[in-house]
Order: sequence, then structure tokens, then C-alpha cells
Amino acid sequence: MTGLRARAEEYLAMRRALGFKLDSHGPRLMSFIRFCEDHDATAVTTDLAVAWATSTASDHEAYQGRRLDVVRIFARHLQPLDPATEVPPADVLDRRQWRIPPYLYSPQEITALMSAAGRLRPAIRAATWRTLIGLLAVTGMRQGEACRLGRDDVDLNAETITIEDSKFGKSRMVFLHPTAAAALRVYARVRDETFPQAEAGTFLVNSLGRPLDSRNTPTTFAVLVTAAGITAPPGQRAPRLHDLRHVFTVATMLDWYRDGADVQAASRSCPPGWATSIRSPPTGTSRPSPSSSPWPRPGSSPQGGTIRTRRD
Repeated sequence: MTGLRARAEEYLAMRRALGFKLDSHGPRLMSFIRFCEDHDATAVTTDLAVAWATSTASDHEAYQGRRLDVVRIFARHLQPLDPATEVPPADVLDRRQWRIPPYLYSPQEITALMSAAGRLRPAIRAATWRTLIGLLAVTGMRQGEACRLGRDDVDLNAETITIEDSKFGKSRMVFLHPTAAAALRVYARVRDETFPQAEAGTFLVNSLGRPLDSRNTPTTFAVLVTAAGITAPPGQRAPRLHDLRHVFTVATMLDWYRDGADVQAASRSCPPGWATSIRSPPTGTSRPSPSSSPWPRPGSSPQGGTIRTRRD
């Protein structure tokens, strides 16, 4: 094992012990270490870091800049231990954020997605996907958070969901609209009837009764998008499951504007994860009728709700 590799593994172990997941950071750093080894390098240099950061199929400089950040952070850690280490300057690559606009589903498109999900087979798969889409649309949760939810994390009596150890190791509580809680009760009953002996501790299960794998959800969701007849505008990437989180955020902020709230002050006062907080529905907002979807519209919240999260 080379000295750089040992230092990198020690560094990653230390950061993970502090609660960082490093799902993308870790593999990228080890890719850089392999690059150094291929070039017989024993120390981190700016030239090596830039050469690695730009040796990617993507020609977007902001993406290359984020790759370079991985090395820069490691080099800052390493320099006191190895004075030969060079920390790449922050202005070597243009790091201006390059973001692809999210796809903002209309209420009709969300309904179409849930209808398409209802045609999946077997029936439990259909129920799980309808529930997943509805849950993300009305709470703004991340898909990984929904897939990892334990059964004890969903308190349908209190109509709350506790999300533990999410992004940056934070936890929070999500308050459910009564219609969302009712839909989750229906799903839980169907799930338990299908699998009387629980094979998974997660709230959402796949067709075998096992946990949903968030790495596989994009494939099924792409099928549902096609079945729902949803297409992205020219030049925009295909609609994603994660875009439902943006739909919730936009709906919530539009409701703030309609209510005449101080949106800037409200957003500044919200802690990380505010997109899954709740608020009072605007006066005159209609509730779903018995013949409509059991899920509330995105951005709805329990009557009298306030912006609240819990961070442990």
C-alpha cells in the first residue's frame, strides 16, 4: 500500500467516524489516488489534481471543479502531515454552479404517474409505488429517505414521520396531512395482508417483501413516466423521482406568497430540511374529495400547522 493510499483511507475513516457518508466523495478521492499511483506520484500536487479533475467525459467545468474540490479538501488535511503536499487554488477551475432545472410536475401529471403506478403488477408493487410517489409529492422527502423509513419511524396515530440520520447526519420530524396519513394506513394494511410475516423492517417494501432499493427506483420510474405520457421539454433531462421534492418546495412557497407571508423571512428562519416542514393551508384551499386521490395536493399540511422540524 502506498503512503498516499494509506493517508487517504485514514482520512476517509476519520470523516466517516464524524458522521459524513461520503457516498460520492470517497470513491472520487480513491479514484484520484489510483491516478497518482498510475503516475508514480508520492505527493499531491496541483498539476496532478487538475489533470485528474479534468480527465472525465464531462466537459462542464463546474463539474470538474467539484471533482477538484475533493482533492483540495484532502490536501488541506494532508499538508500539515506532509509538507510536500500542494493545495490546489480555488480559482483553478470555474466553480460556478451548473444546475439542470428540475422538472416541475403539474397536479395532473402526478395523478397520471400514480395511475400508471396502479397498473404495475403484482398488486403490492403497485401499492408501494403509488404510496412512494404520493409520499414524496406531499412531504418533499428524498427518495432515499422514503426507502429507508422503518416501520417505527411512521407513527400513524400521531400522523408524523421521523427521518433519522439523513443528509449531513441530521434528523427531523415530518407532520402528515390527515389524508396522507389515511393513505399510509391503507398501504400498511395491504402490505401486512400480503406479507403477514414481516421480511423487512422498512415501511415500504418491494414485491418480495424486502426493502426498496433506491438505486433501482429510477428504472421503474422511467417506465411510469413513459406510461403517463410525460415528456421533458427539448434540451432538458428526463423527469426524475427526485423532482417531486422540488414540486413540493415550489408549491409551499407559492402558498406563502398567496397568503401574503414574508417569504424571505420565512425561508431564512427555516432550518436545513425546511422543504419537508409544514404550514397552515391558505384560506379557501380545497381539500380532496372522496372520489379523488387520497393524497393531498403538494404543499398541503395539517390545519393549524406551523413550520416545525426536529433535529437530533
